[in-house]
Amino acid sequence: MMKPRARIIGTGMYVPDRVVTNDDLAKRMDTSDEWIRQRTGIEERRYIEPGQQPADLASAATKNALEAAQLGPEDIDCIVLTTLSSQADFPGTSFFLQDQLGLSDTPCFDVRAQCSGFIYGLAVGNGFIHSGMYRRVLVVGCEVHSTGIDISDEGRDVAVIFGDGAGAALLEANDDESDDSGLLEIRLHAEGKFAKKLWIEAPGSGFWPVRINHELIDERRHFPYMEGRFVFKHAVRRMPEVLLETLHAASLKLEDVDLFLFHQANLRINEFVMEQMGIPAERCSNNIQRYGNCSSASIPILLDEAARSGRLEPGHIVSMTSFGSGFTWASAVLRW
Repeated sequence: MMKPRARIIGTGMYVPDRVVTNDDLAKRMDTSDEWIRQRTGIEERRYIEPGQQPADLASAATKNALEAAQLGPEDIDCIVLTTLSSQADFPGTSFFLQDQLGLSDTPCFDVRAQCSGFIYGLAVGNGFIHSGMYRRVLVVGCEVHSTGIDISDEGRDVAVIFGDGAGAALLEANDDESDDSGLLEIRLHAEGKFAKKLWIEAPGSGFWPVRINHELIDERRHFPYMEGRFVFKHAVRRMPEVLLETLHAASLKLEDVDLFLFHQANLRINEFVMEQMGIPAERCSNNIQRYGNCSSASIPILLDEAARSGRLEPGHIVSMTSFGSGFTWASAVLRW
């Protein structure tokens, strides 16, 4: 008997109501709407309101995914939450999400693969379903960046990029041999020697005798650091590589793909990749203009928008590709 394939039966997303434009940021640092648009393509992003927590965003996205699947929280067998901006040092954000969903002993855990987290999470969920361990796995990407960025002249190159948001996908075992929908192939990669090219150094248990102190704060080492040109160079090389690797594993070609979803780190990166691969703009979807970089939430937000707008039809081939801190890069291809 054929092992079940994981298929997505419901998607959901949530972004906070608070809109922060480029002009809003220009009031707090030496930048401009033109400068930000030219370098990133971003026009605005969303920030949480006082009192909002990462699990609140994840819960809202999850409920939308469950509604789309016409299921309830009790139908979830396992929760996989991907994030680089955990609600607490421990436990993971997934535990706070589980509690908000009213679940008692449903297994849950966080995956830390940064901007590639959602695709890494899909691989985990797909493995659980393929093995028969669980029938339904919730995969959520959730990020709150706004409380941890350096909104100053010194931090502007990184601060203007990020936004807050969450996206969710509910996976279910597809054991109907006449139905070929589902995840076809996933490929994951990492290169830890470049970890310090894009990271937040502190607080961390690698420091002694304490994880954070005034010296680290004064040196602004608790804010994101990025070597932008270095990251750009690697992103535009690694994303095409893993995209083609994944399509080849699924016996597909570029022209077979109906929709390409790239991680929303920088519109210029995605435009460069699309141009070098010969992918027409009408077969891609970008929303970084409205939401900024939501890290592990970017791709599931894109996927939910495509599903709800009617852009996806049964049988469509969707390619999802990411690159992020670690370095990590990953790609998944599915039949809708």
